[in-house]
Amino acid sequence: MMLSSVEVNNARENRIDKKFNELKKKGRKALIAFITAGDPDINITINLVYKMVEGGADIIEIGIPYSDPLADGPIIQASSARALKKGTKIDDIMSAVNIIRQNTDVPLVYLAYYNSIYKYGMEKFLKNAKDSGIDGLIIPDLPLEERKDIKELSEKHDIYLIPLVAPTSNDRIKKICENGKGFVYCVSTKGVTGVRNSIETDIEKYMDLVSKYTDLPKAIGFGISGPEMAKKFAPYCDGIIIGSAIVKMISDSRNNDEIFDSVANFISSVKEVI
Repeated sequence: MMLSSVEVNNARENRIDKKFNELKKKGRKALIAFITAGDPDINITINLVYKMVEGGADIIEIGIPYSDPLADGPIIQASSARALKKGTKIDDIMSAVNIIRQNTDVPLVYLAYYNSIYKYGMEKFLKNAKDSGIDGLIIPDLPLEERKDIKELSEKHDIYLIPLVAPTSNDRIKKICENGKGFVYCVSTKGVTGVRNSIETDIEKYMDLVSKYTDLPKAIGFGISGPEMAKKFAPYCDGIIIGSAIVKMISDSRNNDEIFDSVANFISSVKEVI
């Protein structure tokens, strides 16, 4: 009996699930690293992914630059502006991911704003993302009430639509996480992304609440600045997400070699403690 394409896709373990299962067996937590595609250029993006994997990153989030990234603070907003000024297009990013996928099996996740996907064409976006080697998708501005169409398309193309919750989500967490896949992106604090000296949210209580509604791995992001903070929160979750600290390193570096060295060393220092 031949399997349908849907059944074949379901039988194939998503790289995100595989990674979390591997780490769980080892008693380790996932390090999820974010960069903005095309900042400072698309070739550096490709090589940065390799360097981050060498440093110990378990999952890579690739941000699709957008002109009005409402969930992002000044650091990532500036990186989006630089990438767009360079002329970075979604097709360039798809091509870059295709190259990356030929050289590493690391789980790859797009972080994209809804309008970028809508303008590109939802079906086309998800098909091309899957064909290039993307495993998951995070849409920070996707309202719960409007996710039905893109949820159906993501399932059709076997891409995990990753739920995103915040400390203020409260009783909406159950609905947000319903039928979620991959992991839950747990925003650590109110406000936008950025490097923070401290996070005031009661993380233990917050993670207990999320666990009440889903068995998916929980990954904490927004504001985690480095190894010390990562080590503090790792006991309460299954993964640590770091973006702004990495993006700032990229913008502060004087040349490409410094970008690669500083980011790889930073990734290693965080991975060591989680």
